[in-house]
Amino acid sequence: MTDETAPATTETAVDDAAALAEQETSEQRQVRLDKRARLLESGIEAYPAELPITTTIPAVRAQYAHLETGEETQDVVGVAGRIVFSRNTGKLCFASLQSGDGSRIQAMVSLAEVGDESLARWKEFVDLGDHVFVHGRVISSRRGELSIMVDDWAIAAKAILPLPNLHNELNEETRVRQRYLDLIVREDARKTVRARAAVMSSLRDTFTSHEYLEVETPMLQTQHGGASARPFVTHSNAFDTELFLRIAPELFLKRAVVGGIDRVFEINRNFRNEGADSSHSPEFAMVEAYQAYGDYEQMASLTQELVQNAARAVTGGSLVVTLPDGSDYDLGGEWARLDMYESLSEASGHEITPETPLSELQALADAEGVEVAHATHGKYVEELWEHFNGDELYAPTFVMNFPVDTSPLTRQHRTRPGVVEKWDLYVRGFELATAYSELVDPVVQRERFVEQATLAAGGDPEAMRVDEEFLRALEHAMPPSGGMGMGVDRLLMAITGLGIRETILFPLVK
Repeated sequence: MTDETAPATTETAVDDAAALAEQETSEQRQVRLDKRARLLESGIEAYPAELPITTTIPAVRAQYAHLETGEETQDVVGVAGRIVFSRNTGKLCFASLQSGDGSRIQAMVSLAEVGDESLARWKEFVDLGDHVFVHGRVISSRRGELSIMVDDWAIAAKAILPLPNLHNELNEETRVRQRYLDLIVREDARKTVRARAAVMSSLRDTFTSHEYLEVETPMLQTQHGGASARPFVTHSNAFDTELFLRIAPELFLKRAVVGGIDRVFEINRNFRNEGADSSHSPEFAMVEAYQAYGDYEQMASLTQELVQNAARAVTGGSLVVTLPDGSDYDLGGEWARLDMYESLSEASGHEITPETPLSELQALADAEGVEVAHATHGKYVEELWEHFNGDELYAPTFVMNFPVDTSPLTRQHRTRPGVVEKWDLYVRGFELATAYSELVDPVVQRERFVEQATLAAGGDPEAMRVDEEFLRALEHAMPPSGGMGMGVDRLLMAITGLGIRETILFPLVK
């Protein structure tokens, strides 16, 4: 065999295995469809509307955890679960029933308890993956396994397709595309869902403790804004107009501050028509918050508290989280602050300031092989900073004080010309959150929008447009404010160490 033919042979073997698996699945599907038909013909519901359930599998496990090996009770329960293991031994059948949280209990279906007809029906109709209801006494088996000695049972939901092999790991493609299977077979998938729920509750609790109000703002917008990003475009038949899926809720939340809601936040879905990788998804969750009479320093303190409280909620109180490789990551303490221009100058070996000519920045970028699209001073500075520093920030770090031209919604620094009061928070080398001292001067904001519109006319797809409605709101006076935004999916990444497709329950895939 030559080297040229080996890959083709391997690929053929993989294709053959996939085809065989598909054929086996198809055959099993037909067998189960036939069982469903026979159930219905015999007057038995394959998908009954209700069952006499009295408790849950987790509750039974908690209440009877004390039973000794072989100990029996006269306590009768009715529980339901999915069959994930089954074994028939003539006059006695065993099955493991799994609840939604992964808890399991053994069902023992014996000839002595249910009789010939019921036992025969079990053997004929019940398959792995079925949901079944069982009724009977709680006992501990001779092997010490908590069990239900079944005296009655019923199909709760007939599975037409078989479960994957529970002894093999699901590949990533299956986990993402068929998350329901991932949740059935993998405890880590269920833990991630619970972790996300804990994070959401923690975020709301922290905001509430600081007297923030939660609001909802439009997902469909006539004008996209609030971030530098490429939007998804759609069309409204009712209004016969072009609409955009929001890239950020910022401009509407600021309207709320203008209206007197001094502390406001939203946990929302955003959509950006850009790349997808291990830390980016076209559809993602964010939290944004604005505080009247605050600034970016106060937002840094708030964001640190939000992240640390979320970590405690997931870990049960610790600020040291365990990553998938077994290593620990410490989110505790006061987080470092790093100036963008100073750290770039140090890392590059060139003094770079807001006054550095564009030609010098371009020369440095060319020498480092850094490509910058739609080049401005600020874009060169940020791309160069990412090149020299972005991957180096492992510990939680606030990168402070950004260029003006890349931050059109941000207040000019109080003491440093050419710099705005903005930070980005980096955790384990990726950006987690950002915050500003907000630009509230409507005259300056209009000038910034016009500059952005010029960039857009020059072909920059991420540049903002002039938003007259937002400017009208600002002209009614917005108080000095601080604002922050943080990716919820990325917050899960920071706490769990997972990629973004694992932290989103049903991610968009091609």
